[in-house]
Amino acid sequence: MGGFFGAALKRDAIYDVFFGTDYHSHLAPRRGGMAAYDEKIGLQREIHNISNSPFRTKFEHIFDEMKGCSAIGCISDTDPQPLLIRSNLGTYALCTTGLINNAEQLISQYLSFSGGHFDAMQGGRVNTTELVAAMINQKSSFSEGIRFAQQVIKGTCSILILKDDGHLIAARDKVGRLPVLLGKGEDGYCVSFESHAYQKLDYADERELGPGEIVEITPDEVIQLSPPGEKMRICSFLWTYYGYSTARYEGVNVETMRYRNGEIMAKQDELNGSNKDVDYVGGVPDSGTPHAIGYANKSHIPFARPFIKYTPTWPRSFTSTRQSQRNQIAKMKQIAVPDLIQDKNLLFVDDSIVRGTQLQETVEFLYENGAKAVHMRSACPPIMYGCKYLNFSRSTGDMELITRRTILELEGEEGLNHIDEYSDSSTERGQNLRRAICEKFHFASLEFQSLEGLVEAIGLPKCKLCTYCLDGEE
Repeated sequence: MGGFFGAALKRDAIYDVFFGTDYHSHLAPRRGGMAAYDEKIGLQREIHNISNSPFRTKFEHIFDEMKGCSAIGCISDTDPQPLLIRSNLGTYALCTTGLINNAEQLISQYLSFSGGHFDAMQGGRVNTTELVAAMINQKSSFSEGIRFAQQVIKGTCSILILKDDGHLIAARDKVGRLPVLLGKGEDGYCVSFESHAYQKLDYADERELGPGEIVEITPDEVIQLSPPGEKMRICSFLWTYYGYSTARYEGVNVETMRYRNGEIMAKQDELNGSNKDVDYVGGVPDSGTPHAIGYANKSHIPFARPFIKYTPTWPRSFTSTRQSQRNQIAKMKQIAVPDLIQDKNLLFVDDSIVRGTQLQETVEFLYENGAKAVHMRSACPPIMYGCKYLNFSRSTGDMELITRRTILELEGEEGLNHIDEYSDSSTERGQNLRRAICEKFHFASLEFQSLEGLVEAIGLPKCKLCTYCLDGEE
C-alpha cells in the first residue's frame, strides 16, 4: 500500500520527517524516500531500496546530508519516490499512494497530444508518480492539476507535494479510500497517513482531510484549496489488516475495532454452538491477535499463544516478491509452545484468508506439534474479488483467491453467478464452501466474519466503507 509523512516547520524538519516516515514502515516493504527544501540549497531528494533493510537503517545518515524547514517522506510498495519535477508550475517534489488502473491509457493519451516523453524504467514501464505529475502539470495551478488528475485516474491516488517555496500541498484520494491526517505542533504542521506517527513527535490531532480535499500547509496555517466531496469509501481492510494497532481512521481506533470484531464472531459462534470444547483461542500473529483477544474475552475461552513469531532476524514474510520465499520465511518464524498445542483443541483467528497458502502451512505445523483439532476463524468476510483500488490483493487474480478456486471446484463457472450465496454461511452454497475449504486445509471448522458484523465492528455506515473485495460493490 504505502504511506507518506510531511512537515512544514519554523525549524529544521528532517528529524520529524525521518521518524514520521519510519512509523509507516508496516505499510510497504519495497522503497523509502525523503525530500527536503532549504532556502539556500533548494530541493534535495534521496531514495533507497528497503526490501531487506529497515527505513531507519538506510536513512540514518540523512541528518548529515539533508536539511530544510520543510520535508516529505514516503514508504512505497511500487515505484521509487519522491520524484523531483520541473514544470510550468515550478520545481517540486512529489510522492503518491494508491493504484492507477488506467495508467497505460493515460500515458498514451498524454504522449499523443503533448509530444513529450517519460523516463522509462525496466520493461518500458513509467513511474506512476511521474505519470501523476504529468497530469497535474497540464493545468495552471496545483489545485486545478490535482483535481484534474483525480478526475481522470481510475483507481486511487493520494498526493503529497513539496514546493520550491517550502509549502506542502496534500490531497486525499477522490473518495477517501486512504486516510490523510493533519497534526499541529509548536513549530508548525504535519501531514500523515498514520496518526501515531505525529503523536509520538508531540503533534496534536488537527483534523482529517475529507475525500478529495486539497490543502496547502505552511508553518503558520493550513489553507483549504479545494473542499472535500460528499462520497466516501474508506478501505475496510485498514482496520482488519493494514492499519497499525494504535492508528485511528475516521475517529475509529484499529485495536479496539479488532476487539469488537472478535467479540462479534464469538457471539455468533455461541449462538451456533460451534466453539464448544475449545481449549484455547489464539491469533495468527500479528494482526490476527487482537481479533482473537476480543473473541476470547467474549467467549470466556482462555487466550493463548501456542506458537510465537521469531522476528529478530527474519523480516516480514511478505517482503519477498517470491511466494515460495515468503512461505519459507513465514515457516522459519513459527516456534511452537508444545505445552499449549499437544492434545489441545485450538481455535485461531486470522485477519483474513486470501490464497490460504501460508495458513495451510501454519495449520500443518500445529498438527505436526500435536494439536488435536484446529478451528479457524477469519476476521473478515470471504474475499471474492481482487482489489482494484489499493495493493492489498492487486497481484492476486480472482482465480488465485481460495474462495474463487473452491467455488470453481464445487460448481464450475455457474458457481460464479452465486457469489453472494457462497459468502453467506446460512445458505447451502455457503456451507459447502466452508466445508470444502476445511477439507482442503484440514480445519476442524471454518467461519468468516459476516459483512454486517464487520461494518458493526468498524462503526461507520456501510455506504462510507469500501468493501469491493468482499461484495464487488464500488
